[in-house]
Amino acid sequence: MRERVPEVEAVIERELALLTPRIRSSPEQVGALLHPEFHEFGASGRHWSRAAIIASLAATTDPEGRPVTVSAMTGVRLAPDLVHLTYDTEYDGSRAHRSSLWRRTEAGWLLWFHQATPFTRDQPAAR
Repeated sequence: MRERVPEVEAVIERELALLTPRIRSSPEQVGALLHPEFHEFGASGRHWSRAAIIASLAATTDPEGRPVTVSAMTGVRLAPDLVHLTYDTEYDGSRAHRSSLWRRTEAGWLLWFHQATPFTRDQPAAR
């Protein structure tokens, strides 16, 4: 049995919130979870800035839509103020391996970096 790590549990809670339509459709709520220096390499290969991802999510997310399906989420505390999460997602037939780095700041845990790598059903999911 894995030891419970409060920092990892707090970050997982925030990551899962970011995957819900209600949060994703709200620029204020997404912005409250993203570090000022946030950036992402999306599954499309695009490099996203903080402002671009907030605007895109608000414009394309139906707040009443269904959430992203998440599996195999695991996390590790890399340092007192840094947590790394990995997991898989599936949404509208697209699958991606995902990696997130969360930093603890005076404002709490904020997502600093995210990367998604697409994979197909023929490829194995994360372990």
